Amino acid sequence: MQELDERKTRILDAIIRNYLDTGEPVGSRTISKYSDLNLSSATIRNEMSDLEELGYILQPHTSAGRIPSDKGYRFYVDNLMKEKNQEVREMKEFMIEHTERMEQVLKQMAKVLAENTNYTAMITAPSYHQNKVKFLQLSQVDKEQLLAVIVTEGNLVKNKMISTREALDNETLLKLNILLNTSLNGLSAEQINLGTIARLKEQAGIHSHIVSDVLDALAVVFSEDEELEVYTSGTTNILKYPELSDSRKASELLSAFEEKKQLVSLVNETLAAEEQNGIQVYIGDESPIQNMKDCSVVTATYQLGEGMTGTIGIIGPKRMDYENVMDNLKTLKSQLDTVFQKNKDK
Repeated sequence: MQELDERKTRILDAIIRNYLDTGEPVGSRTISKYSDLNLSSATIRNEMSDLEELGYILQPHTSAGRIPSDKGYRFYVDNLMKEKNQEVREMKEFMIEHTERMEQVLKQMAKVLAENTNYTAMITAPSYHQNKVKFLQLSQVDKEQLLAVIVTEGNLVKNKMISTREALDNETLLKLNILLNTSLNGLSAEQINLGTIARLKEQAGIHSHIVSDVLDALAVVFSEDEELEVYTSGTTNILKYPELSDSRKASELLSAFEEKKQLVSLVNETLAAEEQNGIQVYIGDESPIQNMKDCSVVTATYQLGEGMTGTIGIIGPKRMDYENVMDNLKTLKSQLDTVFQKNKDK
């Protein structure tokens, strides 16, 4: 984006801001009225021609003004994000302890975001990523069965039944529990490698088959997908924007929100990019959801500790008010801080 000098940058900014406000193509006379530019219409026309040639704006109809292209929006958003991204990162790393209360808060948050932005808002309940073993407990149920209680990060508890060849005495169970916890605590599925498995089986001796069954149960726990809860609000808000309100586009968008399964790819994309950036902006064809190619989507992640991570998304037209959207994500931090403090004081 270094090809734009300061004057072109200011003109592009003026075009985008004007188009965000009006939804109408912007002409050179409109831009010349910006008092802080102090440029003639002829100069602005020349600069707009250069911006069009560079791909930042386009002319939808002959003799009409210009509108931003996806590249133009990208330039605007990237510059805006430099100012806003640090604020959004502050929303991370705090915990809401009561699940029932958290669900109410997330639903309310989606509603507030939709009302404040006049777009569609979505938020997912926290899910568990990169799970690690926190605790294992083997207990004798009867002569032929053991109960394996597996606790992973986020205090997610799973119970698995394991068949045994004979009843185990308390001392043997104690030794197996110590062995399993000492060897596996703090490890993720990827970290439990062949070397770890071989050492465990060797140390378990004649009870190596129990270790194998525990590891199999652990693999099942790690592979089980928790159902992703997605809360949405303001789904009909996008119908207020003419560019998204024709019957085909509206039907596809509403279907994506109603089924919610299509939103999973958006969530996964955001979580995958989390380490690179606390906020993601998808413009037009950048969206991982085919039905949202005519929209812009702003997403952010939040963390509630213990490996629990969720996603917030705001969906609107490409001429959305990006600054307002990012400011609302900043407000999210103080809302969650308040809820966390209330829960902590209970």
